[in-house]
Amino acid sequence: MNSKFIEISKFFETEYPLNKDGLQEMLSLFQKKTFKKGSRILYDGMEERQLRFLNSGVIREFYTSLDKETNINFYTKPQFITDLYSFNNDAKTKKNQESITEIELISVEKEAFRTLLDKYECGKSFMYISFQKLLRQKELLEYNRITKTAEELYKELFIYKPSWLEKIPQYHLALYLNITPETLSRIRKRIS
Repeated sequence: MNSKFIEISKFFETEYPLNKDGLQEMLSLFQKKTFKKGSRILYDGMEERQLRFLNSGVIREFYTSLDKETNINFYTKPQFITDLYSFNNDAKTKKNQESITEIELISVEKEAFRTLLDKYECGKSFMYISFQKLLRQKELLEYNRITKTAEELYKELFIYKPSWLEKIPQYHLALYLNITPETLSRIRKRIS
């Protein structure tokens, strides 16, 4: 198997099994791209036209307003990074994505992917499962951000997302926790 497809094949084997013919045909549609650190992958106001899978590297996802950015997610392991709402509904996204390190993505054009899912009659269930997972994550994130302190959220990162603490610069973690880097530094000292 081509090395660029190892991670996405593992993903489909564990997260969403497809029949072998469908998986092979889907993999043949993907193209590999490499981006330098600091590259914008997704911009607020654009429509997702590709299904993108992070093979390697680190990406931050964030919202922007007139005076600030707010980090909402980080991708540190092989997984899909596409804004599924934009992709599925042909709508403009409100999110931005930027590479924190050099990254390798594989992607497939939206129409080719939809045609393939229709052919193998797995499109509806794939999108349904993906949306359910996304909604669960979003609901948990919103709940945690409203009900927990920055220190409690940091402790959860320590338990559930240790790769973030290893791979994400402190400045970006502080933006995610909605605190200053100095406050994050004090929290880290208290915990360690």
